[in-house]
Amino acid sequence: MEIRKIWFDKRFLYGEDSEGRELKQSLAWYPELAEASEDQRNAYRFGFEGIHWPELGVDVSFESFEYEDAIPTPLQAFFMSPSEINISGFGKFAGINPTLIRDYVNGFKTPSPKRVLSIQNAIRSLGAIYSKVDFQASKTTPTVISHRAQSKPKR
Repeated sequence: MEIRKIWFDKRFLYGEDSEGRELKQSLAWYPELAEASEDQRNAYRFGFEGIHWPELGVDVSFESFEYEDAIPTPLQAFFMSPSEINISGFGKFAGINPTLIRDYVNGFKTPSPKRVLSIQNAIRSLGAIYSKVDFQASKTTPTVISHRAQSKPKR
């Protein structure tokens, strides 16, 4: 499959393939493109396997236009927006294999409803831990609540 023409709207990158099919991907997958100016978006080149925006450091494979998940799931969107959350570290914290968490976030696997609940509980547990951080508690040594001292999230 090869994309021959691309265009944008506020939420999507569209592509037309060599057979005339119109395909799309959410710009949520590509925050650099979502925030780019029209001139930056137009500064792309087609390669053998995809589209490249050198100025933005973004590559979009032709193959990705055929993925079923044009729009990120809520789980994927959560891990895409707060980039300071390390997926691997979160997997360890939640007691879930980090590779499996990555597969969920990247859309290679779909978590069961029970697994989604355990991930949500781990996120809430992490939020509770962060909400207890108090850098003003002591003038000499800031108090930081370590997640290692907390109980593991409910599964």
